[in-house]
Amino acid sequence: MKRNPYLLLCAVLLCLAACKPAKNKNVTVVGFVDAFEDATIAQAKNGFVDALAKNGYSESKGNLKIEYKNAQGSIPTLTQIVNYFVSEPVDLLATSTTLSSVTASQKTKTIPVFMMVSPTPERAHLLDVQGKAPANLFGTVEDLNYIDTSFSLIPKLLKPKAGKLVVGMIYNQSEPQSADAMERIKQLAGKLNITLLAVPLNSSADAQLVTQSLLSKNIDAFFANPDNTVFAAFETILKSCEQKNVPIFTSEAGLVQRGAVAAFGADIYQWGYQSGEQAAQYLKTHKTDGLKPEMVKIRKRVYNPAAAQKYHITVPQNFEAVK
Repeated sequence: MKRNPYLLLCAVLLCLAACKPAKNKNVTVVGFVDAFEDATIAQAKNGFVDALAKNGYSESKGNLKIEYKNAQGSIPTLTQIVNYFVSEPVDLLATSTTLSSVTASQKTKTIPVFMMVSPTPERAHLLDVQGKAPANLFGTVEDLNYIDTSFSLIPKLLKPKAGKLVVGMIYNQSEPQSADAMERIKQLAGKLNITLLAVPLNSSADAQLVTQSLLSKNIDAFFANPDNTVFAAFETILKSCEQKNVPIFTSEAGLVQRGAVAAFGADIYQWGYQSGEQAAQYLKTHKTDGLKPEMVKIRKRVYNPAAAQKYHITVPQNFEAVK
């Protein structure tokens, strides 16, 4: 007897749906979305998980399941990951870096999204026509005020080779916080009598070529701004700068551990921890009353002793050394 292929397909789909294990109501499922692989950014996830554990939610206790997925820098993959979590659906989304947070916010208006390593909703262009952020958007964010302190470190710690200081930086035009930071730094450079050479790029694959182009212009220092592309390509940037004896300053504390001289910026682990505390509050009550995107609370003045010694830079005593 000839079988109807349509009916057979329907039978298979019904079987798969029936065989899918029922969701355990006693286990909270967190969909954690990372936009790309990076040693510094990874600290945010560690902080987030530790905060949940401190509040009684962990996989070891059996009341929490964290489904972790990393887009490895691919926008289509990132979209697929978020769509998958939304379709499950997970109980809450944890998003690390701007692209993850923006994508999640665009794909769901019901699942709570707890951001980290992300800008304010306004800077991420997530406000509606009334100027309000999505009602399901929470977590910890950062504005650009700390950039002033970070960039202002350079003339305090470094003498120009000739004339006034020349500082180079690269930025990703497609990242809102990176483009905004560049404009802010450009204005600040004028006030500090610094010549700023800012070059755009589209991906971390272009970082080596663009950095070497800046280094050929005899810059005194390189400024690593809050940019996911800079994070992803930092070792490439560092190697090129070291070869030309050019120190790197930054606004990101995690990059100091990886070789930059000094920074005033957010502690990435604590950034994730702060978002984890918000998520734990939600899990305890299953209500979002009182929750909203909040500014990162812990910023540090840190320096890398080895890098400072290499460039003969004396760092103030109120800076904490990192290993």
